[in-house]
Amino acid sequence: MSQLTYEHVTMQFQDVTALENVSFTLESGHIYGLLGRNGAGKSTLLSLSAGWRRQTSGRVLLDGDPVWENAAALRQIVCTSDGNLFPSMTVEKGMRWYARYRPGFSMDEALDMAGRFELPLRSKIQSLSTGYGTIFKMIVALASNAPFTFLDEPILGLDANHRDLFYRLVVEHFAHNPRCIVISTHLIEECAALLDHVVVLHRGRLLLDEDTERTLSRGYSVTGPAAAVAAYAAGRSVYGEQNLGGMTTAYLEGRPEGPAPSNLEFGRLDLQQLFIQLTNDSERRGNIK
Repeated sequence: MSQLTYEHVTMQFQDVTALENVSFTLESGHIYGLLGRNGAGKSTLLSLSAGWRRQTSGRVLLDGDPVWENAAALRQIVCTSDGNLFPSMTVEKGMRWYARYRPGFSMDEALDMAGRFELPLRSKIQSLSTGYGTIFKMIVALASNAPFTFLDEPILGLDANHRDLFYRLVVEHFAHNPRCIVISTHLIEECAALLDHVVVLHRGRLLLDEDTERTLSRGYSVTGPAAAVAAYAAGRSVYGEQNLGGMTTAYLEGRPEGPAPSNLEFGRLDLQQLFIQLTNDSERRGNIK
């Protein structure tokens, strides 16, 4: 099983520490969610993964070999930002040029996806709208069939129909070629069903690295009248809560003890809400791994 490993990775830009002592491993056969607020270090991590920058300290290894200035390793890693390589070319010509650098690139797959998205093949890449620019980058990344595929904000500028098509394409491609796909996104709720593992960065540090189901089993939700929820939550560890009218949903740590009271309803944790609360509370709670 192929692995991309980050060992004690630190990245500094003058007096700014973008990543600090980050260690975890990505494995083939999984769809990861790379989550974090703005400035968490996600883009920096992607740039190190793709070999665009070299870390200040630590190591980024593909099956034990350093990624930096390693052409053989970098041919196995693709990031969506690579789609900016040929801005003055048409979409179709850009795809064909891109295929020269990616041994696993399937032009048939790329053209099929372009047709499904109605991406104009004769338009210049630099003239594409934000949404179609995102689509172009996503298509060349998926069609590359690289063992490690990083999709950075892959639904930026996409309407609801195109976002739904993107999710279906990820599932189709993963079923056909179960490699490692990493989705870096702010729209956690929409992508949650795709992810079987989550990696959360916060202020340049690793906050969470675990199976999605285990993450969601950390707690549960309880919904009902505000007073009843407050009474139930008293003395329990609460991640956070939402209020709508006279109804409240509280997100609690742990598992419910027995059935829900008649005026309350138990539910699963929502990944996006859990992410919000974990990052809100990180300074108080420390690394939750």
